[in-house]
Amino acid sequence: MRVFVTGASGFVGSAVVAALLAKGHQVLGLARSAQSAEKLAAAGAEVLLGDLSDSACLMAGASQCDGVIHTGFNHDFSKFVENCEMDRQAIVAMAEAMAGSNKPLLVTSGVGVLGGLGRTILESDRASDNFPRKSEQAADEALNMGVKAMVIRLAPSTHGEGDHGFVPILISLAREKGFAGYVGDGGNRWCGVHRLDAADLFVLALEKGEAGARYHAVAESEVAMKAIAGQIAKGLGLEAKGLDVEAAREYFTWFEHFASFDAPSSNRWTCQQLGWQPTRLGLLDDIAKPYYYR
Repeated sequence: MRVFVTGASGFVGSAVVAALLAKGHQVLGLARSAQSAEKLAAAGAEVLLGDLSDSACLMAGASQCDGVIHTGFNHDFSKFVENCEMDRQAIVAMAEAMAGSNKPLLVTSGVGVLGGLGRTILESDRASDNFPRKSEQAADEALNMGVKAMVIRLAPSTHGEGDHGFVPILISLAREKGFAGYVGDGGNRWCGVHRLDAADLFVLALEKGEAGARYHAVAESEVAMKAIAGQIAKGLGLEAKGLDVEAAREYFTWFEHFASFDAPSSNRWTCQQLGWQPTRLGLLDDIAKPYYYR
């Protein structure tokens, strides 16, 4: 297949591109800079210059290909609401270009948008309309347009060398504050997946997935925040400390919501349906590696 990939030079997207090429697919990657374009070309992909705000460009990329994998997202959290709307509009634009084709469109979401259920999150659970990110709702719109839309929900910690997500934020805070903090008793749970395992899942879903499905890119269903903070403390030669609500708010500032959410998640249905078998390093073993502390 010829596959259009947004976010193609990013942390997850670049792994998806490599996995697609390794399986014999052709890739048209969206690049917003000359540097990203060079990186994609060197990997063996074709390049389309543009960004997620350019609906005409996105529609052109989608219309030229047999399927789309949308991993792009602007992670400037100071503009989170605006970026969520840009994401929704990007998905709808690509779906409009694919309308009536039954071509696969894989939309990236996160199990974190379902946090707070008080139980393990399942693939059958639906994202709340109250959360600003509307990727899954846009995927449902695409489905109604006659597109084979599917959702890949990434774990809150999609980790590996080159990670610039949640764990590096925790490491940066620990360096700044002089200790690795966690909220309360640290019993709230994140789930994790190595980016290369996640990339394998994207390819499997492209090849074998069913319209309307939600798949969980989750290798470890629950890792306690106290354990994550403990490993970070060890990596930095610091101590880990539990924080009450007020102290946690001061320590984490805008990140306090993410540091405190509880999102244990199942991958059982995903593995059964697609034959996915994550094999790479687990979260705690990975964040013990020196590359997280350079």
